[in-house]
Amino acid sequence: QVQLVESGGGLVQPGGSLRLSCAASGSIDSINVMGWYRQAPGKQRELVTTITSGNTNYVDSVKGRFTISEDNAKSTVYLQMNSLKPEDTAVYYCYSNIRRLQRNFNYWGQGTQVTVSS
Repeated sequence: QVQLVESGGGLVQPGGSLRLSCAASGSIDSINVMGWYRQAPGKQRELVTTITSGNTNYVDSVKGRFTISEDNAKSTVYLQMNSLKPEDTAVYYCYSNIRRLQRNFNYWGQGTQVTVSS
């Protein structure tokens, strides 16, 4: 089995920063993609960012403010969020596409709440 364990959410004032972490563990042959989705109340879950072999993609609304990075040795991905806005408030979910047993599987973390408010 595979687990994605997130940490780092919380309450922050507008303009502040938070850093999320997500560690993958379990029976993993290789990690194809890691990333972050978020879901705000009453809205659909949206893709925020992904990283694959150092190549990154971001949704337009976070470009220049959020940075995704990875530590392959630790099977961990980080999301540095700067200049946070109230509209960034959401539950953030870690995502990974992982290869095991000669197949690719999608996995999700349990979610971590990020609240941006004064």
